Amino acid sequence: MAGFHHVEIWVAELESALTEWGWLLRELGFERDSAWSTGETWSAGGAYLALTTSPNLSPGLHDRRAPGVNHLAFSAGTADRVDRVMAEAPDHGWTPLYHERYPHAGGPNHYAGWLESSAGFKAEVVADGS
Repeated sequence: MAGFHHVEIWVAELESALTEWGWLLRELGFERDSAWSTGETWSAGGAYLALTTSPNLSPGLHDRRAPGVNHLAFSAGTADRVDRVMAEAPDHGWTPLYHERYPHAGGPNHYAGWLESSAGFKAEVVADGS
């Protein structure tokens, strides 16, 4: 079977990451599967996302513009749900990106919003059919 099994995000500041990502993942239909002293896992659609710290973490902030992963894109369902997430995100630590071109920053047929966490991680919230 093809597809992602899981994605693991290493974070420098666990409490903020769990607050920001936990809110977003819950809003998008993920459920928290497990929690331990250095992280949590959240699942949806047969895959899971882990948020964790590590003693092997390099110093410095995440830089989505450096080689590596730029962002994670999540299916949000309806355009109304994308709108709701984008409207509520600043109250949960996320900063909207490309807001002047919202909701079509990805092109006229792509309904989505982009967010940046306080640690510099970028998430895209996409309406079905986009």
